[in-house]
Amino acid sequence: MTVASSITLALMSDAPAIARMSRLYIEQGLSWSWNVARVEGAIRCESINVAVLRERIDLAGFGIMQYGDRTAHLALLAVHPEYRRQGVAARLLAWLEKCADTAGIERIGVEARSDNPTAIAFYQRHGYVQLARVPGYYQGRIDAFRFEKNLWVTSENNS
Repeated sequence: MTVASSITLALMSDAPAIARMSRLYIEQGLSWSWNVARVEGAIRCESINVAVLRERIDLAGFGIMQYGDRTAHLALLAVHPEYRRQGVAARLLAWLEKCADTAGIERIGVEARSDNPTAIAFYQRHGYVQLARVPGYYQGRIDAFRFEKNLWVTSENNS
């Protein structure tokens, strides 16, 4: 099955599903940080994009990107297991990166759990460079690998 749906900004009605996916697929083994109220706050925030990709009525995946003046931070990216290995994460990431590039963002940072080799490989495949290992990044219990992608270098190379 190929996912061909379009990516849109999240609606408030998407917040419970996004929070649930964060809890199940990103924050497993940790205290719940991205609960419904926090996701709703992100949806309302002018300096954050919460992107969703729906397949029929299902939320196939989402991404949350926080924007500063010259840098952005990919806070969350998740895909429902039923829709994995179909390009959903890559499409969401590309959409968020394009928004960042359009906004004049130079670099995007992201962290991946050190116990998630799939996420680590995903970011590396998409041009993110590992900068550091951050001990105890996730609630003092799980290390993270910090990655960064320089959009301006990427944009210049593609011109």
